[in-house]
Amino acid sequence: MEQHGRPDPTSSAEGRRLRLLALEAFAREGRAPTLAELARSTAAPPGQVRELLGDLADAHLLVLDGAGDSIRMAHPFAASPMGFVVTPLGEGDDRRWWGGCAWDSFGISAALGLDVRVDTTCPHCSASLSVPAGPATPPPEHLVVRFPRPAPEWWDDVVATCSAIRMFCSRDHADRWTAAHAPGRGRVVSAVTVWDLARDWYADRLDPDFRRPTREHQQALLDERGLDGDFWRLPPGPRREDDA
Repeated sequence: MEQHGRPDPTSSAEGRRLRLLALEAFAREGRAPTLAELARSTAAPPGQVRELLGDLADAHLLVLDGAGDSIRMAHPFAASPMGFVVTPLGEGDDRRWWGGCAWDSFGISAALGLDVRVDTTCPHCSASLSVPAGPATPPPEHLVVRFPRPAPEWWDDVVATCSAIRMFCSRDHADRWTAAHAPGRGRVVSAVTVWDLARDWYADRLDPDFRRPTREHQQALLDERGLDGDFWRLPPGPRREDDA
């Protein structure tokens, strides 16, 4: 759920490489690389790596911890539990990932081109949900996802936002939970719509030539799925160097 309030560090080869190294470590091992590991991989001083991580975080391409020296999230991956566990469905693949939210969990499948099982619980009834999904396999139609706050507020506290983008057994359960805990707030969307959005939003994350998408491109992805209006309106961002 990147947004665009800062210059684009993926316009440089160093920024693209560091971002890719982080995503590849998550994809391969289910964990974030350490600052020391990134310094060794890039043959760069730790201070330089830390500064570039900060640039990637400022551009909303990574999320760092409070000290700024370790990766908390690299969408769609998370470095610690956030309510979703994503497991490959293929035999012999014992990798596991933490999904930052329902949207990111589908995004892991999209980024890896992999059929997965997403495990979580319904916030209303605490029922266990074990959801198969893949690049060509949508989740069951009765499931829904609740977004807690409008798009302009997502990055006010992105970890809190992601933690609250939860999957529910049904629209009824999402509506009842909202009435009890956050009346009049948020939006409830079909899980199939969120899965479809994740396919286009995250499919290129492991592309070595990935560039931060423009705000206009990502807004179009939302609009095409009927996620329009003020709630879904991304904040404006800077022009990329190649937009001129």
